[in-house]
Amino acid sequence: MPLYLYNTMGKEKQEFVPLRPGHVGLYVCGPTVYDHAHIGHARSAVVFDVLRRYLRFQGLRVSYARNFTDIDDKIVERSSQMGICPEELARMYIDAYREDMETLKVEPPDFEPRVSAYVDHMRALISRLIEKNHAYATKE
Repeated sequence: MPLYLYNTMGKEKQEFVPLRPGHVGLYVCGPTVYDHAHIGHARSAVVFDVLRRYLRFQGLRVSYARNFTDIDDKIVERSSQMGICPEELARMYIDAYREDMETLKVEPPDFEPRVSAYVDHMRALISRLIEKNHAYATKE
């Protein structure tokens, strides 16, 4: 039975066909870890866990990544209020998030990149986009 997913770009349901036969890559935006997970975080995790399991059931190999935004104004502000460093705050809420997902029986992703590890890459990409006039700088 084919799987149909809603394509927001085309604004219609389309049959899912992997770009690479037999393999699916999923990248899902994870939580910004300045507080405990809420129902929206849980919903996203459960939805993509079910999708991943279904794709594997269909015989596809799935590579699944879900990031943690571990550096952000909200994290800096909350850590300052609590008198701890942003890294400690992020680590605390990442651990709590993982415990919550385990309680929900959500399987962990294959990769859990942290935004803080890719800041230099993001800056370089933004610079290239600006150089090509595909982006622009603002005063903020």
